[in-house]
Amino acid sequence: MLKRLTPSLFVAPQIDADTVARAKDQGVTLIVNNRPEGESADQVPGEQIEAAARAAGMAYVAIPVTHSGFAPWQLDALDEALAGNAGGKTLCYCRSGTRSTLLWALARARAGDEPDEIARAAAGAGYDVSPISELIHALAAGRAG
Repeated sequence: MLKRLTPSLFVAPQIDADTVARAKDQGVTLIVNNRPEGESADQVPGEQIEAAARAAGMAYVAIPVTHSGFAPWQLDALDEALAGNAGGKTLCYCRSGTRSTLLWALARARAGDEPDEIARAAAGAGYDVSPISELIHALAAGRAG
């Protein structure tokens, strides 16, 4: 269920308390919830994931991403969360893992990472960043955001 984007970052579809325990076993020290509360009836509430994470000694951050798109504050929040977890592994999740992957891709592009490397990492985890390819290239070139 956990898909590796980088040696220190995993993404996943909706998680539960059991997933939190498995993530902890894989060295995850931070969970980032990219799902807005109440998005679907079958969604595990963020407060339950947060409680499981904290009980396991892990940090938890909510950076909700709706289907309406991404905003600079979300990239800033992800950068801040990852910087605060330096040396640790992070698990980002949403409904399918796609929004988490796209948010990561935009943040890495803004940091100057090579767009083709970003796309390869996402594809290796089973995600397609082509819908935001132009924005990734613009951010990487310093033309946006």
